[in-house]
Amino acid sequence: MSEPGRQKYVYAFEEGGRDQKYLLGGKGANLAEMTNLGLPVPPGFTISTDACKAYMALGDELPPGLMAEVAVARQQLEQKTGKLLGDADDPLLVSVRSGAPFSMPGMMDTVLNLGLNDNSVKGLAKQTQNERFAYDSYRRFVQMFGKIVLDVSGELFEEALHDLVESKSVSVDTELRAEDMAGLVDTFKGIVKSEAGVDFPTDPQEQLRYAVEAVFKSWNGRRARDYRRLERIPDDLGTAVNVQTMVFGNKGDDSGTGVAFTRNPSTGEHKPYGDFLKNAQGEDVVAGIRITEPLEAMSNEFPGPHMELLGLMKLLEDHYRDMCDIEFTIEQGRLFMLQTRIGKRTAAAALRMAVEMVDEGLIDTTEAVLRIQPAQLDQLLHPQFDPKAKFTVLAKGLNASPGAAVGKVYFTADEAEARHEAGELVILVRPETSPDDLHGMIAAEGILTSRGGLVSHAAVVARGMGKPAICGAEAVKIDLAGRTFTAGDTTVREGDVISINGTTGEIVVGEVPVITPEPSGPFGIILGWADGLRTLKVRTNADLPEDARKAREFGAEGIGLCRTEHMFLGDRLPIVQRMILADTPDDEAAALEELRAQQEADFEGILEAMDGLPVTVRLLDPPLHEFLPDHEELIVKQAKGEITEKELKLLHAAELWRESNPMLGTRGCRLGIIKPGLYRMQVRALMQAVVTRRRAGGNPIVEIMIPLIVSEPELRLLEQWTREEAGKVLRAANIEVDYLVGTMIETPRAALVADGIAEVAEFFSFGTNDLTQMTFGFSRDDVEGRFMSQYLENKLLSANPFETLDVEGVGQLVRMGCERGRATRADLKLGICGEHGGDPASVAFCHEVGLDYVSCSPYRVPIARLAAAHAAVGAGGPGASA
Repeated sequence: MSEPGRQKYVYAFEEGGRDQKYLLGGKGANLAEMTNLGLPVPPGFTISTDACKAYMALGDELPPGLMAEVAVARQQLEQKTGKLLGDADDPLLVSVRSGAPFSMPGMMDTVLNLGLNDNSVKGLAKQTQNERFAYDSYRRFVQMFGKIVLDVSGELFEEALHDLVESKSVSVDTELRAEDMAGLVDTFKGIVKSEAGVDFPTDPQEQLRYAVEAVFKSWNGRRARDYRRLERIPDDLGTAVNVQTMVFGNKGDDSGTGVAFTRNPSTGEHKPYGDFLKNAQGEDVVAGIRITEPLEAMSNEFPGPHMELLGLMKLLEDHYRDMCDIEFTIEQGRLFMLQTRIGKRTAAAALRMAVEMVDEGLIDTTEAVLRIQPAQLDQLLHPQFDPKAKFTVLAKGLNASPGAAVGKVYFTADEAEARHEAGELVILVRPETSPDDLHGMIAAEGILTSRGGLVSHAAVVARGMGKPAICGAEAVKIDLAGRTFTAGDTTVREGDVISINGTTGEIVVGEVPVITPEPSGPFGIILGWADGLRTLKVRTNADLPEDARKAREFGAEGIGLCRTEHMFLGDRLPIVQRMILADTPDDEAAALEELRAQQEADFEGILEAMDGLPVTVRLLDPPLHEFLPDHEELIVKQAKGEITEKELKLLHAAELWRESNPMLGTRGCRLGIIKPGLYRMQVRALMQAVVTRRRAGGNPIVEIMIPLIVSEPELRLLEQWTREEAGKVLRAANIEVDYLVGTMIETPRAALVADGIAEVAEFFSFGTNDLTQMTFGFSRDDVEGRFMSQYLENKLLSANPFETLDVEGVGQLVRMGCERGRATRADLKLGICGEHGGDPASVAFCHEVGLDYVSCSPYRVPIARLAAAHAAVGAGGPGASA
């Protein structure tokens, strides 16, 4: 108990429940829930996240009174179990595990077998009648404590164990005798003394204090910070600490341990799934050190506990109404439940489970939509090996995380990260991964391990990231020192290209062509339900007919941004350059007419692909120098006397149009005003395409967007020219067509004077890419490569503002533009066309401020549809619910 007036930090499992995850962490809340459901949970207590927050606030010092409260909880635990921590006759042993409010598998630290010392190990041997087991548990404790608490390299312990196995002429460590393990304990203590400079602590109270501090400290370890940044989990939540009575799966052939899922986390199949190991502890399963058996094999070894486990899995899934991830141990024939949580799953599995759970009556369609995180859909759009490709499979492993990847082989996380930052595509190859490899896994296109099962660290983390992974590829023999791996008589060296298929487990030397799959089935069902919930329309950014068609297949409800400058590139570039170099109005007009004919055909294709849906066409935005050769290259050619007459003209034009800061220079509407023939040509081409489509029986709906407007007079002039040209084309064709003229709000001034601009504009589209640059004073091309990572690392920014809309700054300009624009014109159509339109957090803001639509790249349309549904029902929050 805590002292009167002092904050309570420690809770017995019986005191909590699953709705207290922010206080007890996800693990502690679920342990409490299982305890109160009457499941066979080893007793224990939880130190709350409040204690961790206090620890951080005090500069990494345990808060006053915490360990006294822990001591009371420990005494109560000793009363429940009838055992004493550190007792020489019948010792209580505990595990000390982290437990954050959101699942962070393997990202923080765990200590097992705490309470062992030279005296209590004898009591453990006496009680179990198994001296070898007792000393094996002791050496595991010293090893784990040394690595996690005292920061001793884990490789030193592994090397000592390997040396002992070799010196005793046995094949595996399970063949070592009790006296061998006892000697190994002394060896491990020597390593601790040599590397940490302190004696291994033998007082269990001191061990417990050290372990609690280590878990708190691991909250701000690199791998935890990297994971939180990846999953967008706040840094200030803190972690709880769970102290739980140890049960042992390594007491002999009547014991075992495993990890189970109530449904298949890779496919979503409604069938129990998992890994099991006889005579092992939990870390043996998740670390990938030993080859596991599938869960169903447990029925042969332990039929009674297996049937009991299946019953408890059904109970938990019905109780949580979701797929559960369960850790369990069998100690001498008795089943214990060590943990449960809502299980991580692939996107395909999440979709299938959500749809099937609706069919089963577990959840309704709204909850099914909320179960799917928008970013998960991106996994379904990952490439797969082209079925038509011919290749030879080098080896196969477990298909741990779906998708295909091609890249160069690197054997360390640091090297993978470095090569990725140098622009290479990377495949991280490891015997098995650990949380310390997270930065390399983030950098890699895919992951290959020679050991480990379907619930190993590599598998779980890769699935969560949506990255392809193959685990347990036993045929792959890795030589880390030599930086090679072999399979059969083939040797692959660091830097060689391989292809992996995480869906099939196939490993191939060389590059295999890949394709992007077409999602169907549950994908379409969930998005259909999402469409019924959302109010925000979703358009696409598309400049070519094929992009428009693909976006429409993904459910796009129009085009929010068609960039006409992309139609000026390729084989049309010489025509644009003739227009720029024109010496007379007639020469310029001739070049513009040639461009008009080609652009008209482009518009026809896009309007056909989006027939019946609105298409917002942005008139030319970039400065003319972007259509000219590089100025410096032409200068070099001139200096060498190698410049041609045409290139000399281009050089003079490049010098004429060159600007110190072109992003703020002669571009957008400014260019349209000084070269009026350019915008007039584009409007003629677009409206002639409209006429052609109408005559073909189509229903073209166009919105003409004038970029970079900063004042009402600018827009009024260009709107007048636009309607003049459009009117000429429509009158000549004797066709009436409704169309809108509007502008992009992409400068702070435009947002400030939006009420005046709305006197003319019939719609606003917020160009948040440029609006972000101008509001922050950031050049996107420069800052992301130079200091953005440091700003995020030092928490100077909560997110990259070019990925997630800056609500506090840029968002206020968007809000102001909406409010002031609609104050002038109540029916003003409002949208966003920066890539923020495909970012879930940004979509939620767009819904809040009342936009009519968001627009994003074709492959992000499904993400935006789902995000808009989440926003409509008030969903959200950090981390993934699945």
